[in-house]
Formats: sequence, C-alpha cells, structure tokens
Amino acid sequence: MVARMKHFVYILWSERLGRYYCGESGDVEKRLTVHNNCGYKYTTKGIPWVMIRVFEVADRSEARLLERKIKKRGIKRFLEAIE
Repeated sequence: MVARMKHFVYILWSERLGRYYCGESGDVEKRLTVHNNCGYKYTTKGIPWVMIRVFEVADRSEARLLERKIKKRGIKRFLEAIE
C-alpha cells in the first residue's frame, strides 16, 4: 500500500503585476520562497508574491485536478465564488 501525502493548491497575488498565480505543492512555504527568489522564470516579474489562499487535499493527483479547475474557471472568478 502506498502512503498518500498531503498536498496543497495555493493562490498567490502580485501587487506589482495586479494578477494572481495558482500552483500546487507538497510544501507551500518552500514554494513561496522559491517564487520570491527568482526560482521560476514565469513568476519572476511579479516579485514579491503574497500567499492569499491555500487548499489542502489528499494527494498530488487531487491537487492537480483542483488546480486545473481553478485555472479553467479563472482564479479571480473562483475566489469570488467561494467568498
């Protein structure tokens, strides 16, 4: 039996760009640090990123499904719908 590890879907906000970013990770604090230290080319221009929402799910496959759902709907619309 394979142990399932918790996974997270996170939403970041960049005041500089005025836009959101959604991703998934097993360690959201480490991932935020990487985003804010030029670790990913796509998010470098938005530094500093602020973590505004985190969703905990059972495993990575569930996280990827939720991430896809959020991105398909649009991050802003998704956030408006849950608040």
